[in-house]
Amino acid sequence: MVKAMSKTEDIPDMPALRAEIDALDARLMALLAQRHALIDRAAQIKAGNGMPARIDERVEEVVANVRGHAQEHGLDPDLYDRLWRQLIDAAIAQEERQLNKDRP
Repeated sequence: MVKAMSKTEDIPDMPALRAEIDALDARLMALLAQRHALIDRAAQIKAGNGMPARIDERVEEVVANVRGHAQEHGLDPDLYDRLWRQLIDAAIAQEERQLNKDRP
């Protein structure tokens, strides 16, 4: 794995830049895998408490948090709202598969 450079201005050329992006993508995938494992655990907890996979208030809370984080980092909140809603939809589908795995 390529070590992250401290400043983007220190990246000397396109191959080095692409290596940084590839390394970052690998770290992002590791974080998404960690999130996936947390969603599995959420499904287990929800099953034990009779909770549904989708809790609309929580969906909106997560999206509001993401919009705020995006804005703090100078990113487009609308773009990350859309991306996270897709991520949340996938997570809810993942939970529903777990919650319904024992049903006929």
